[in-house]
Amino acid sequence: MKESFKKFIRQNNLCPVCHMKKLMAATKVHVNGADRFDNGVALTPPMGWASWNLFRNHINEDIIKDIAKAMKAAHLDELGYQYVNVDDCWMSSLRDENGRLQGDLATFPSGIKALVEAVNSYGFKMGIYTSNGTLTCEDLPSSLYHERIDAETFAEWGVEYFKYDFCHNEPIPTLAPEIEKVLIAKKGEKETITLLSEQAELRGDAILLEDENLSPTGKYISGLSNGAGTAIFYDVDVPEEGEYTLTLGIRKAVRKDKYCEIIVNGVNTYALRAPATKGPSRQGRNQTSVYLKKGKNSFLIHNPIGSRMDSAARQYQNMGKELMRATKKVALETGKPEKPICFSICEWGLNRPWKWGATAGNLWRTTPDILPKWSSIIGIYEATVRLYNYAGPGNWNDPDMLEVGNGNLTDNENIAHFSLWCMLAAPLILGNDIRKFIKEDGSVDYNNKVLKIISNQKAIAINQDKLGIQCRRIKTNGFTDVLVKPLENKEVAVCLLNKTNSSKDVSFSIKELTNLGFVDLPVSERYTVYDIWENTTFVAGDNISENLGGHSVKLYRIKAMG
Repeated sequence: MKESFKKFIRQNNLCPVCHMKKLMAATKVHVNGADRFDNGVALTPPMGWASWNLFRNHINEDIIKDIAKAMKAAHLDELGYQYVNVDDCWMSSLRDENGRLQGDLATFPSGIKALVEAVNSYGFKMGIYTSNGTLTCEDLPSSLYHERIDAETFAEWGVEYFKYDFCHNEPIPTLAPEIEKVLIAKKGEKETITLLSEQAELRGDAILLEDENLSPTGKYISGLSNGAGTAIFYDVDVPEEGEYTLTLGIRKAVRKDKYCEIIVNGVNTYALRAPATKGPSRQGRNQTSVYLKKGKNSFLIHNPIGSRMDSAARQYQNMGKELMRATKKVALETGKPEKPICFSICEWGLNRPWKWGATAGNLWRTTPDILPKWSSIIGIYEATVRLYNYAGPGNWNDPDMLEVGNGNLTDNENIAHFSLWCMLAAPLILGNDIRKFIKEDGSVDYNNKVLKIISNQKAIAINQDKLGIQCRRIKTNGFTDVLVKPLENKEVAVCLLNKTNSSKDVSFSIKELTNLGFVDLPVSERYTVYDIWENTTFVAGDNISENLGGHSVKLYRIKAMG
């Protein structure tokens, strides 16, 4: 992924923010209000477990069942951990006879639906994985160009969490086809309506050009590429409501893939991809099915994709829409309550998903993969702590799964890691071996240090606070940080972080917190300060100073007295 990141930097010498503004303007997608992705789940950061950090590609259905069983035995469900997520390598290399994904025929022989039911029987929801590319990261079948059938498959299985990776991604072309004419026909009938290029209203860079090899008029529309132009056909009158075949007559001249979107009546969007030109003729055609109302209809044709950022945003938005459509469809067909799917965008932060992620899913990765190393944890923290403006209920920055209990992390590092993710309002997706919490006689090892960390209810409460506000860093000298997270009931969480190997002094003023514009902490003479990890309470008037050991934190919950 590091090489992918370098490649991304080399290839995008244009301003990605500018392109994102262009996408938003062209498609009327807004981060706020009704256009925010809202499926009613993840109103607090999701909590659960995922297979990748511990098992990598060595998974099977028995391991997943054992993890769910251990999570139940350790009472993690009572603490808010609700998802058991299967990462890459659950799927067979073969889609079934209906073109659907299926579990690996040897390691998941019972099928994924049966596994979902088994996980559900322990009181947990199950999550699944594919990639936003032609293959997954482990080179197995993935969901690009299969979004609808895969979304429906997951919904029919009862899956309630979906991680969508970015391996083997094929960007949407920025070039648009050059349009000679548009043909409309009732499905199953011959073409009845012909719209010539000169009938369109052209906007932006769209322009009408001539080519004598085209018929009947020799004219075509160009300039629709890179979100720079649009062509609109108004008052297309059809005799009855229903499904119609729309054929784009295009000029075949550019030997590159092309893409456009057709927005019907300003509401429904249909994507159309034209392959690179190789045939000898100059005229080509591409078709899609559209739904038209009786009477007059309009078609707006454009390519809103101006960069790789635009492409990633559109692909994830498309899958998010398919997931919501699929869960509603299954609920309607079965008569059972809808099971919304929490949508995890795993785009690695390459295309600034915090800029558009809230229009596409419930959470979005801010960086490449985490490792069980302090340098990795701190590097990801540094990249994510500045993104506080983008997170909120239903849509979260995701600094990746937790490595607490993995590798050679020290107790201090494990506590600091968990504390930082709580302050960041990050998803708390465990990645350690839950089975180690259970003794041979089936009882819970409550002395297990990792279990004590991930089951600290006061720390979890900071993460799960209903305000859903990510912390802000209010003080740093490069070695130590002071983080502040507003909480319900006019309380506040404060985390002191020492990023270095050696001991450091760190301090902050409680009264200065009351002057911060994003904090609603009342002014008072005295404050109750609860130390989350020491499980002690003390009273303070203003300044709090601590000497922190290397790679460690202090985590407090503070409220005014009186």
